[in-house]
This record gives sequence, structure tokens and C-alpha cells, in this order.
Amino acid sequence: MRIDTDLLCDLLVESAQAELIPRFQCSDSHLKADGSLVTQADLAMQQHILDRLNHHYPEIPLLGEEMPADRQLAILNDNTRGFWCLDPLDGTANFVAGMPFFAVSLAYMSNGRVELGLVYDPLRDELFHARRGSGAWLNQTPLNLDNRLDRLQECVAMVDFKRLDPALAHQLASAPPYRSQRSIGSVALDWCWLAAGRLQLYLHGGARLWDYAAGTLIFSEAGGQFSLIDPATASAAQSGPGLRPRMAVAAANQRLFENWLSWLKGFS
Repeated sequence: MRIDTDLLCDLLVESAQAELIPRFQCSDSHLKADGSLVTQADLAMQQHILDRLNHHYPEIPLLGEEMPADRQLAILNDNTRGFWCLDPLDGTANFVAGMPFFAVSLAYMSNGRVELGLVYDPLRDELFHARRGSGAWLNQTPLNLDNRLDRLQECVAMVDFKRLDPALAHQLASAPPYRSQRSIGSVALDWCWLAAGRLQLYLHGGARLWDYAAGTLIFSEAGGQFSLIDPATASAAQSGPGLRPRMAVAAANQRLFENWLSWLKGFS
């Protein structure tokens, strides 16, 4: 089955402009069981996209962040067909606070792999997208990362300190191996900004499938290198996607990735 990327691009843009932008800075929120925020914008966006996808691709189920865990698991464990993986509003805390860093993330997954990924930042009108084996794009511009950089000291890193081991977080804060560090509070945008070359290193202590599915494909198709690590085993996840949070380590090219991993392993 051929999935129309242009149709999905239009769908994400239209959905975000209809459901997210009118609610930005004026959205009520409440806490979910895991302590994260959810708003009416999250729920309305998920339903809007679900309805649109069901119209065009009724045979493909959707695994969305804002659905019951048992339904998520049922879709994930059904190996007979592919599925959509959706984060309708990545960066909800930013959205509620009026901070301009949030996005919608949609991936198509089949046989344990991400085959198609799209992330849309509606405030900047930046649409990142990639199809496996066909490269990555920001709107109409191809993304190709610099493969010459290999010194950590020359890099800007995106680091989420909140979920890191405290000792590692302290070391990074007190004696960082990189030039500078940022954190914007949206995992989907983290990966896309890495793919666009705005940063060169990445470390996140625990993101979920809908956070990183689309972004990791966009990043890897732009030439980046990454590893997702299962904290339960402290090793690279080899069993395909799961719902447990995964630690992510990434860099803009292979040599930089090896140096980044070497530093992290040397500390641990």
C-alpha cells in the first residue's frame, strides 16, 4: 500500500492550524496518571487527525498518546499490519505556559520499523518529513548533516537533565564536554532541530515511542546517528518499539557519535 506523503503533510498542517493555534495560550490543562499534562488541544487534535486518517486510510489503526494503555498495547502487539503513531501535541507544558516550542508528530510503522515520519511546528510553519531510504526534508529543502565535525568541544548539545542519572547530570552541568547546551521541552522538535543542524549532540533520559518515532527517522535520513537504550537492561533496544521510555543518545555523524558515546561510557 502506497501512503501519500503530500496528503499527510496537508493533513498535519490543516489539523494544527484548526485545533492547536486557536487554543495556544488559552488552554485548560490537568494532570494525567503519569504526572504529565493534557489539554483539550491534545484531545481535539488527536480526534481530528484520527478522523482524517480513517477517511483516507481506514485499514490502518492509530496508536495515539492520548488513548488507554491497553488499546496502545493491542495495536503495538498486532504484527499483522502497520499502524500510525501519533503525538498530537508534543510539548504540552510549553503550550500551556505560552512558550513557542511544540509540535505534532506522526509516524507510520510496520514490522517494528518507522517507514514514514512527519513533524509539524505550526508557529514557525516548519514541516519536517522523511520516508525511509528517501532522505529528510524541511518543507521543500533537503536536510543533509555535516559529516566533518568530530570534536565534542565544538558542539551544541540538546540535553534533558530531568530524566538523567543525577551523577551524570551533575558532571554534564559542572564539566561539560561540549561548547554549549540547550533544552526546549519537545522531543519531536529535538530530533528535527538535530536533523536541521541546529545542534550536534543529544541526550535524553526517557522518551516514549510517540515522542521519538517520527523524529528519529527524520534525523537518521538526514545522516545522523543515534541509539535508543532500554533503561531496564542498560543496553541498546533490539526488540523493536515498545511503550517503555527509552534513553536516547545521538550525534550529527558517525565519528561524533562514537566520541559522544565514548565520553558517556567513560563517565559511567
